[in-house]
Amino acid sequence: MYTREILPPRDSPVENGEPVAGTWSKAFARVDLMDIRKPYRFPLPRWLKDLRIKEWEGFGAQDERFFLEAFLGNFKLYQLVHVRLYNKENGEVYFFSKLIPGGSLKLPKSLGNASVEYRSPGFFFRIHTWLNADTIKLDFDIAATKKQPAFTAHLSYSMSSRDITPAVVSLNFCFQRNYQRNMYAYKALTAARGDIVLGGRHFSLNSAQCAGLFRDYKGYFPYRMKTVYCSSMGFDEEGRRYGFHIAENQAVETRKNNENALWLDKRFTPLPPVRITMPDGPESNWIIQDLDGMVDLVFTPQKMRRKGVSFFITRGDFIVPMGYYNGVLVSAKGEQIHVRNQWGTGEKLYLRV
Repeated sequence: MYTREILPPRDSPVENGEPVAGTWSKAFARVDLMDIRKPYRFPLPRWLKDLRIKEWEGFGAQDERFFLEAFLGNFKLYQLVHVRLYNKENGEVYFFSKLIPGGSLKLPKSLGNASVEYRSPGFFFRIHTWLNADTIKLDFDIAATKKQPAFTAHLSYSMSSRDITPAVVSLNFCFQRNYQRNMYAYKALTAARGDIVLGGRHFSLNSAQCAGLFRDYKGYFPYRMKTVYCSSMGFDEEGRRYGFHIAENQAVETRKNNENALWLDKRFTPLPPVRITMPDGPESNWIIQDLDGMVDLVFTPQKMRRKGVSFFITRGDFIVPMGYYNGVLVSAKGEQIHVRNQWGTGEKLYLRV
């Protein structure tokens, strides 16, 4: 069975100007990839180095009625905010999105106690990461449009060490003798609670019945970034909270170190590298498999979402369907988790920025 060393906690994924690769189970005190002395072959001015670092935070929450996801991405030349809600009872999907020119929104270098927010007429979005107080909070308030109702929500994610074991990774994209580039990710599955007001109707999310997934990313991602993500969260047949977040990206040495993670009943299992194939295109089944017998999933898209972004010299293609996962996952203890019609998302991303 595949295993990956969980390293002792450290303050930063950069040491003496060089990135440190590995997997941890505790957040870094500070993540500033500008500390990397030479990320490229040739010296770059500080402003240009900063321009190459991309960062984003993402949220998921799911109970018996709703599947919600929210995203704030800072791609330096522009920022992207979106919120999507799926009502599993009536099949309706609500999608709200903002493209913000420039780089005014800066995500924090620490998850200890910091916030970022965006305000415009009819649109408010705020993230408060506060690991020092064992919580992360998400708030948004979006005015009604001609096509969609007003949407307000407050979500709180329990981040106590009693409730979570996060997956924290630093992966190499380029590791040459004289220059190195990396990415960092923090991911955690936990209980989520909160309130949703949709079109004047109020709904509560009960932490005992709602699973939440939080992700924080920063990296010197390739100029042409190609990544596929697969994720879901919920409860297994025994009522235990579980979830997974799996990626196929351009990192090197993925057998030794990658970002794939499974959580079962607060325990984190590092997963092996996977192949994600779409034999009939992204609108048909996605096949997610490894070589170690720990990941064997099929994702069947149901609600497709495509978004193209062309801004100045950049381009982004986002294919982000919602759908069902079926298959089997295996934990570090050898437990088989049978995934049956578990609602989740797939993300096929291409960014040239």
